[in-house]
Amino acid sequence: MIRLNRASLLAAVAAPMLALTAAWIPPADATVAGDQPDTTSSPQLVLPHPTGTYPVGRETLHLVDHSRPDPWVPEANGRELMVSMYYPARINAGQPAPYLSQTEARLLIERDGLADVVAADVVSRTRTAARADATPRPGRYPLVVLTPGFTLHRYTLTNLATELASHGYIVAAVDHAYESHGTEFPRGRVLTCVACVILDRTPDWSISQARARDVPFLIDELTADHPAWRYAGLIDRTRIGMAGHSIGGGATEATMEADQRVRAGVNLDGPLGSLYGFPMRQRDWAGRPFLMVESDAGHSLPDKEGSKDRQAQDYQNMDGWKRWLVIEGTAHIALTDLGVLADQLGIPGWAYERQDWPLPSLRTAQIIREYVVAFFDLHLRGVPQPILDGPTPGNPEVQFYNPTAG
Repeated sequence: MIRLNRASLLAAVAAPMLALTAAWIPPADATVAGDQPDTTSSPQLVLPHPTGTYPVGRETLHLVDHSRPDPWVPEANGRELMVSMYYPARINAGQPAPYLSQTEARLLIERDGLADVVAADVVSRTRTAARADATPRPGRYPLVVLTPGFTLHRYTLTNLATELASHGYIVAAVDHAYESHGTEFPRGRVLTCVACVILDRTPDWSISQARARDVPFLIDELTADHPAWRYAGLIDRTRIGMAGHSIGGGATEATMEADQRVRAGVNLDGPLGSLYGFPMRQRDWAGRPFLMVESDAGHSLPDKEGSKDRQAQDYQNMDGWKRWLVIEGTAHIALTDLGVLADQLGIPGWAYERQDWPLPSLRTAQIIREYVVAFFDLHLRGVPQPILDGPTPGNPEVQFYNPTAG
């Protein structure tokens, strides 16, 4: 792992990057003469429709924790989060919620070298099941917090978020400031990945540790006597879970160690703490359940790059219900929305990994949704889920892995 002198880098990098990343960029609906997208022949990208009973609403929150500085840009005015709140809606009404803005889409495809393959407008218009500001369905629902991989947006977990909401969950999908390649914040600010510069584009456990402070702050804001979200009364404060992709999966582990309100966690193809020299603290685990879901070409597969013993030791130290699943025939980015979009565009691996995977991404998405919903139904609702007991004929791609530290 690459370790850099953060103090010296912050002085040289953070101030100019702050000025750069907070610079005004035309909003998604702004057009430039001669640069309007041709939507007449553009493909329509579509995320899978949720399988649950309820229509899905979505609202957006901007939260600022003024009690601590941003870990990447200390000069910023506190630690900022952008949060998409997904919830069961009364009826399937209201305007379709945009997938992401055209500016965010442009920065995403430029990052991955896809500007000559797909237009930003096509990505930003990806159709989802969420409806903006839809009227919520009355009730009390478990809360699941979702956190993305390093450099990725919260929107890359939209498929999972809408699926959970359709099954009766409140979902808070989080963007953490200066950790993506371009997230829009209020007042026309677009904050890009200062953390990438500081960490030389190499994920570091400090990301997980920062998010392990972000998520408790978010939970505080959603469960306070005067909450930050107008529909916070829908949340059952006694049933809170968390899931994350890649370093977001590691952040789920770190958050559960820091905050016992998070009763159950899912790691989607992410590292455990020992890979970065931070072994899991069993004393903080308190028997809570944890689900590991890996691609068989993932970043943290146990037999890859000498990580087996460290990953296995962390897993063995978990003293509650646990499962470690490996999905055969898929790859790291296919566990997010980008796998589905890459397949629809006919490009290999969204250019993030530059590789094909034999399992169609729609099938991968179906597996992720089925097992993650089953996990939270079991551990936040107490509903038995035989699918989690072992391999099933209906899901031959899913292998149950039982690691041993050696």
